[in-house]
Amino acid sequence: MRRKLPRWLTYLLSAGLALLVVTRPAIPQAISAPSSEIRGVWLTNVASGVLFLPQGVSRAVNQLAQLNFNTLYPVVWNRGYTTYPSSVTQAATGETQLPLLHSTRIGRSLLATFIQQGHQRNLRVIPWFEYGFMAPRRSSLVKRHPEWLTQYRDGSQVLKAGTAELGLPDTPETLWQSRRSRLRQLVRQQSSHQLVWLNPLHPQVQEFLLDLILEVVTRYDVDGIQLDDHFSLPVELGYDPFTAQLYRQEHQGNSPPDDPLDEEWMRWRANKLGDFMRRIFLAVKIAKPNCLISLSPNSPGFAYRHYLQDWQTWVRQGWLGEVIVQTYRNDLDRFVAELEQPAMREMHQLVPMGIGILTGTWNNPIAIAQIQQQVEAVRDLGFDGISFFYWESLWGYITPEPPRERRKGFQSLFLPTA
Repeated sequence: MRRKLPRWLTYLLSAGLALLVVTRPAIPQAISAPSSEIRGVWLTNVASGVLFLPQGVSRAVNQLAQLNFNTLYPVVWNRGYTTYPSSVTQAATGETQLPLLHSTRIGRSLLATFIQQGHQRNLRVIPWFEYGFMAPRRSSLVKRHPEWLTQYRDGSQVLKAGTAELGLPDTPETLWQSRRSRLRQLVRQQSSHQLVWLNPLHPQVQEFLLDLILEVVTRYDVDGIQLDDHFSLPVELGYDPFTAQLYRQEHQGNSPPDDPLDEEWMRWRANKLGDFMRRIFLAVKIAKPNCLISLSPNSPGFAYRHYLQDWQTWVRQGWLGEVIVQTYRNDLDRFVAELEQPAMREMHQLVPMGIGILTGTWNNPIAIAQIQQQVEAVRDLGFDGISFFYWESLWGYITPEPPRERRKGFQSLFLPTA
């Protein structure tokens, strides 16, 4: 767990940073922004072997640098595990990191490798807390801390049908198994992919995630950290005993409304999440003042209505130094319409903003022509850059065009900068 600062020093630094937020809502983090447009890519361990293959990181970093990318968002928190050796997760789960990394990395830190090789090639390295408050139901974290979970009004906890993550393909762990062991895995697949949500209002959950973030910030030479759309609370959740009791304490004994879309109930939960975002901002800035705090949310209205993630307020308060809005649309007109929303234009006046573009998935390969059209639309509308989801579908084996043709397509997009 993180080292505690003296209480008097914590109060002093917190007061100073709070005054900075109040008096200067403009973002105090521009020092970490790239000198040119953001040219990023997310690297995950879901349906991708780049983190596990021998020389996978070196190959990825070299190819991205050669094609004039400048930002890496490598996953550090996913499916209840870290992708670096963590004393925080060891205390909470008994595991120091994702088990497969013990053998493939032979004791070396994957994050340290990304930082060393990325910085050698002048790429920013911004670790990505991909899963946020989401975790597999059968993970060690959930088994050890069932009281950390939130739930639906009917008392159920497993995310229900319609959640995008429920249809994830096999992980690299299953892809590396023999055919026979994969058949056994398929029997367990339905239950192993069941996901639950950690309660972002629970103080122990907040302490756990904050400790993870500060562990990364203080132990590694990172350029920033990134949270995403899973740093949130799905609007249907929040009916767990802890949250219900907290609500009653602040509402003269009244229980939360049965309707999860009740306006006041939504605002109350969103504000609680915002309070935690402020804690993260203050703690990170105390630990490393120049560390960028990035967020990759959905569009503003969707993020609030569906995930109680009021990131517009977070921007106005100065808690974010970069926003990469996930805009995964195949239709160009719909893609542009998302970018032209008034709320998007307003936020772009306050914070450096890039656009997340989908380059394909296993069951949704995307042509390079569509990607090029969307990048040009982002530039035409004056945004600050692009990040692609995800590495494996840039020019890997799941793309509709040959890898060489794909790389040429990205090379034409990202000409060298001065």
